[in-house]
Amino acid sequence: MARGKAATFETQRAAILEAAAVLFARKGFHHASMAALAEACGISKPLLYHYYRDKDRILFDVADSYIDRLLVIVGEVEDRKLDDEEHFSALVTRFMEEYEHAQAQHIVLVQDVKFLQRELAEQVAGKQRAVVAAFARAIARIEPGLTRRKLERPVAMILFGMINWTFTWMRTDGRLTFRDMAPVITGIFLNGVRGYVEQENRLPA
Repeated sequence: MARGKAATFETQRAAILEAAAVLFARKGFHHASMAALAEACGISKPLLYHYYRDKDRILFDVADSYIDRLLVIVGEVEDRKLDDEEHFSALVTRFMEEYEHAQAQHIVLVQDVKFLQRELAEQVAGKQRAVVAAFARAIARIEPGLTRRKLERPVAMILFGMINWTFTWMRTDGRLTFRDMAPVITGIFLNGVRGYVEQENRLPA
C-alpha cells in the first residue's frame, strides 16, 4: 500500500515556490541551479527532488499559481456586482495590491515563462488570456465604443503596459504605495480612453 503524503508536503512545496520565485527573479531561470535553490530553501538537494522532479516544473508552478491568484481576484471583484466604473477601479486596485507583494512572481511570469515546454507555456498563456479578457470586458462596460471598433483587448493590453512594470520603479520604502497609485492609474487611463473615443466620434464617418 502506497504511503500518503505528509501533512506538511504542500506547505513545503509552497515554501519552495516562494524561494524559487525570488531566485529566478534575481538570477534568471537558466542561471538558478537546483543546488542553489535547495540552498535558498534550507534543504538538501535530494530532498528538493522529493518535492519537484525538475526545475521546469518548479517554474511552471511558480507562474501557474501566481496566475491562479490573479484569476481569484478577478472572480472576487466580479462577485461584488459593482457598477461599471467601481468594478474597473476595484480590479486595478486589487491587482496593484497583489503586485506589491508578488514582485518576484511577476518578474518570473514576464521574463521566464518563455522557457517552459510548449504545452506548459500554453497552459499559463491560456490563463493570462482569461485575465486580459476580464479587463477587456470591464473596459468595454465603461466605453462600449471600443467594442464597436474591436479595441477593447488592445486597450486592455495598454493598461497592462502601464501597471505590469511598476515594480521596476516603485520603491517599497517610498512615499507612495502600490495602492496609492491605483486611483492615479485608473483616472489617467479612463480619461484617456474616453478622450480617445470622443475624438473618434467627432471624425466624419
